[in-house]
Amino acid sequence: MTDPGIAVVPATAADFAAVEHALTGGGDGGSCWCRWLLETRAAFDASSHEERRAALRDELAQAEVAPGLVARIDGEGVGWVRVAPRPAQPGVLRARIVRAGSDETPADGAVWAITCFVVRRERRGSGVAAALLQAAIGHAREHGARVIEGYPVDRGVRPKATSAELWHGTVGLFSRAGFEETGRPTPGRAVMTLQP
Repeated sequence: MTDPGIAVVPATAADFAAVEHALTGGGDGGSCWCRWLLETRAAFDASSHEERRAALRDELAQAEVAPGLVARIDGEGVGWVRVAPRPAQPGVLRARIVRAGSDETPADGAVWAITCFVVRRERRGSGVAAALLQAAIGHAREHGARVIEGYPVDRGVRPKATSAELWHGTVGLFSRAGFEETGRPTPGRAVMTLQP
């Protein structure tokens, strides 16, 4: 059931408390700080949780276009989604799922990727992820996306996937938002595409 009181807005450094609250309510958000797809594995592993947190805050402060959105209920940050052009997320282009499953040119900045969802434990099942995805689609369209991609988990193939493993989203979530499967590089993960 969707909570009608969900508001999704671009994430900013000025409102970092909402981002922080959204990311620290369960799963890996509070340790990754949505840096996994932005840094090399070595750089990520060498950084501390606090350094990743500071890097996200700096990224939001310097961004001309927000690279993520935060969902709020009653003013409280309850969810996060990263949505940005693929070249701005270097780890996306290194990922085997994308290399094997997407026909899009890697350097094309008009191809946007929705790559990371975090929903606080107590808000799961209330429509936060769906609201984040719809807002991410709108955000990408507003900023010139020609194609929007996602790389979700297929729960039909991986029914025991944990909530921490579902940070990519699910095939069902993307399908309900109008995405079509355009690649299946592994049985449990799909490349899904929406042309705005």
